[in-house]
Amino acid sequence: MSGPVLSLRGIAKSFPGVKALQGVDLDLYAGQVTALIGENGAGKSTIVKVLTGIYQPDAGTITIDGEPVRFSAAADAADAGVTAIHQETVLFDDLTVAENIFLGHAPHTRLGLIDRGRMRRDAAALLARLDADIDPNTVLRDLGIANKHLVAIARALSIDARVVIMDEPTAALSQKEIEELYALVDRLKADGKAILFISHKFDEIFRIADRYTVFRDGRLVDAGLMAQVTERRLVEMMVGRAMDAIFPARTPRIGEEILRVAGYSHPTEFDGIGFSLRRGEILGFYGLVGAGRSEFMQALFGVTRPSKGVCRIDGELSIIRSPADAVRAGIVYVPEDRGLQGAIRAMPIFQNISLPSLHRTSRAGFLRAAEEFALARRYAERLDLRAASLDQRLGLLSGGNQQKVVIGKWLAMQPRIIILDEPTKGIDVGSKAAVHTFMAELAAEGLAVIMVSSEIPEILGMSDRVIVMREGRIAGEYARDGLTPEMLVRAAAGIGEEQE
Repeated sequence: MSGPVLSLRGIAKSFPGVKALQGVDLDLYAGQVTALIGENGAGKSTIVKVLTGIYQPDAGTITIDGEPVRFSAAADAADAGVTAIHQETVLFDDLTVAENIFLGHAPHTRLGLIDRGRMRRDAAALLARLDADIDPNTVLRDLGIANKHLVAIARALSIDARVVIMDEPTAALSQKEIEELYALVDRLKADGKAILFISHKFDEIFRIADRYTVFRDGRLVDAGLMAQVTERRLVEMMVGRAMDAIFPARTPRIGEEILRVAGYSHPTEFDGIGFSLRRGEILGFYGLVGAGRSEFMQALFGVTRPSKGVCRIDGELSIIRSPADAVRAGIVYVPEDRGLQGAIRAMPIFQNISLPSLHRTSRAGFLRAAEEFALARRYAERLDLRAASLDQRLGLLSGGNQQKVVIGKWLAMQPRIIILDEPTKGIDVGSKAAVHTFMAELAAEGLAVIMVSSEIPEILGMSDRVIVMREGRIAGEYARDGLTPEMLVRAAAGIGEEQE
């Protein structure tokens, strides 16, 4: 085999109070996918920013085809043929598909003007290579997430990228869209691209990767061929210990009914939703993309209003017209999109945690920083938050630690019911285990937990009871005992015995 297209040797990068990378190595080969594996905070995001010229390393070397290179800016990396496709596509919603593909390197006429006709033709040809049925004149905001990823890949092809970094590209895709992305990756491999694939999903890694590299705490742990490693061994290398139990052992102590919902409906999102919830119970909600689970949870929390329906807490009618009403009733909601809906990334950790509790940390209209810090410290310690300090800006934390902050801010409100919408989406296996353990502790303390999840193992491993939604309606309700993945999939997809 020929040598690597791109190599990193001894890369180090530090920030105040944090050694993000400590002498790591990485090799990427033409026509192969290398999976970069590690917990949140392991250094994956930092190495991507080094590769794309956003960060400059404090030490170490980068070589392409054996020749040293230096990326002083993102443009240098792009000129060298390195491009990244992120979980949240870095494109411009108000530009057309063609404009996004050729932004910064559009074809020009002899007069120096942008040749829009050629740009559209070239964009159409690139999209055709990807079997993407997208009009180059479409404004990007009118596309779904999967098609935005296709545009990002077309942009990578437009600059003839030799190295393509794919950072959690399937996080918000349906199963069908994920399979289509796999086919695209196979095509990129056939074209000789060197691909760095970052994912927390082991089924994806084993399906798509040829090689693996494992980071832990900013250090290189191991690298090798996927054919020579097991999932169990990868997990042990990631977390530095054996993971004998993925989910915590629980002996549920389910108490009396605390919540009953009846006939909750919305004109376009869900219809006739009804169920009960008990103290100490973890009630799982499962369904395919578009089933209406998150939309219902947002209505239950008062973000949107149902057209009809009744909510009773401890048997008493509860009118929830806003999130403030929900919080007063003892209901809190940790949303799926923690960055957009759950936290303020530009603010420090302690202010994010204390934000809903300002009535407890202020006197006569003046905030008391010491009380804010004390409140934040209490829940940061309880959740084992990993951060340089509580003054650190939230956006600098890993995804798992950001999720802990969002959970912590609502626990500070001392709720009776907590809704966790995709609580482990986009976080690593170690952080998942921490969130699962904490969920079990909350239930053991008598808190009622509603967990929305698209991951069948999580639903089966954590739920005491499961409700399956399909097309905005409840398709089934199941006790934990005897529940199988096949039963969940059948209910979610509307497959009956007669359809076999």
